[in-house]
Amino acid sequence: MSENTPSKPQLVTEGEFAGWSTWGNGSDPFETLTGPFYMKPLAEGGYTCAFMPEQQHCNGMGNIHGGCLMTFADFALFAHCHDYMNAQPCVTMQFESQFVGGAKAGLLIESTADIVRATRTMLFIRGVLSQENKPVLAYSAILKRIGM
Repeated sequence: MSENTPSKPQLVTEGEFAGWSTWGNGSDPFETLTGPFYMKPLAEGGYTCAFMPEQQHCNGMGNIHGGCLMTFADFALFAHCHDYMNAQPCVTMQFESQFVGGAKAGLLIESTADIVRATRTMLFIRGVLSQENKPVLAYSAILKRIGM
């Protein structure tokens, strides 16, 4: 895939995430290696994102590794902004996160987010990763549309 071609969500047809989508087709080899991560459109617009962490995602203390949580948040912010990207490729220009709780393997982690502002060249987003309705990571980011 060309670096200037945006990824398109691919529908999952089997397994526990049937009906959800992922970027698929190996368009992001690192996310494919660290995930899998999923997204699903909401009836009211936008997307929800989810990830089922396994033991391989844990750190030495038995919690989900912070780098894994940040990688999932980076996946999620692109999913949450998908409808605002207008089929234009974007890159993460700025990403900030705060660890606000521990997460365990075997329990779904979800991302919710709000688009704070969308300009011609940038998207501003704020989100939270939660497990069992308890926040584990708060994040904010700026995406820049490239080629503009």
